[in-house]
Amino acid sequence: MESPPLVPPSAKLGWLDALRGIAALVVVFDHSSYTFMADFRRELMPQFNTSRYGIMVFFLVSGYIIPASLERRGCVRTFWIGRIFRVYPLWAAVVTVLLAAGLLGIAEIRDVGQQSTATVALAHATMLQELLGTPNVLLVLWTLSYEMSFYLLVVALFTVRLHRQSAVVAVVLAALAAVSVTAGVALPASALSGLVGTGPLIAFVSIAMGVAICCASARSPVLRWFGGVLGGTLALVLVPFNGTVPPWEGLVILAVMFLGTAVHRAESGQSTWRCTARTAVIVVACAVGSAYWYGDDDHFTRRGWVIAFLLAVLTFGAGLLSRRRRIPRMLTGLGTISYSVYLVHPVLLAVIDSTVGRRRQDSLALEVLFFAVLLPLCLLTYRYVEAPSQAWGRRVARRVQPP
Repeated sequence: MESPPLVPPSAKLGWLDALRGIAALVVVFDHSSYTFMADFRRELMPQFNTSRYGIMVFFLVSGYIIPASLERRGCVRTFWIGRIFRVYPLWAAVVTVLLAAGLLGIAEIRDVGQQSTATVALAHATMLQELLGTPNVLLVLWTLSYEMSFYLLVVALFTVRLHRQSAVVAVVLAALAAVSVTAGVALPASALSGLVGTGPLIAFVSIAMGVAICCASARSPVLRWFGGVLGGTLALVLVPFNGTVPPWEGLVILAVMFLGTAVHRAESGQSTWRCTARTAVIVVACAVGSAYWYGDDDHFTRRGWVIAFLLAVLTFGAGLLSRRRRIPRMLTGLGTISYSVYLVHPVLLAVIDSTVGRRRQDSLALEVLFFAVLLPLCLLTYRYVEAPSQAWGRRVARRVQPP
């Protein structure tokens, strides 16, 4: 059996792979620094929130790629098949390994409180657990809930034929973020879950999401419209009203992804660069203004967030300017395995923390050694989990692709 290529054949998107690779390394450092460089981390975080930097770069890249993938296919059904085979197999493998490590006593599994195993499993199966009042079994999974919300919104706009209005959507979401924070909207975390109950909300959203995806994938135009609108409505309700981050930040995350889409539209000639530049200015201004208005508290450091956000936007802009340059193969290869890097590293850290323990003094050598162990492991998960599952997804999509 021929090994799958480590670098995608499309060199045109190499700059995006490079950005994903860089973002993955920064997120890994953010989490591994708890174990190996805690003192340095405490000094750095108030000035530069490495976690927010990495995920904002990821969200910009997703915003650029995901709608283009749907529109290239022109079929919601094959889009969802592609996403399911892209995201779920590695997710399932990593969660299984974590649970097994927990049973063996070599990794600590997060406490899910009073929730039953069934509701926790169902919430995670939707990949919206972060927005359903359910603690993430693996902390990094929280960003996938926003990715899934973005998928639902992208499909909604596609089914109602408003998908080319990415710039308008980005501006509206960013403006809503600014309005929510200046109006003093301060909802508790998972506010809807507290109002209607976590179990009933999980059951309702799970059913509604299943109906939305099935209907949006149907042949009937009416069903497609209904499914798209239903899924989009779920996302627009859950993100601001039931996340664990403040409502303004949830809306900023969505706005950032649609800003990435607006950049794609300008790059592909569907919009003008002037319109995209205006959109970027508005989104950045609203995001930074919201962060400053929100201020500092125990869970949020204004300066660190703002600097991380601005650097993420500048990093994406630098990548965009370099899109016609030759990208080093090492960076594109790192981007290719970035999903593995993102999901595998917290499991490895959980095992280290539970067996060896965290360092009392900073050790750059151990930090480097951690990366040296992690990256070859991620090459294996890409080779034996990600690549085969994506190949299966392409085969299934070809079979169901309408003529």
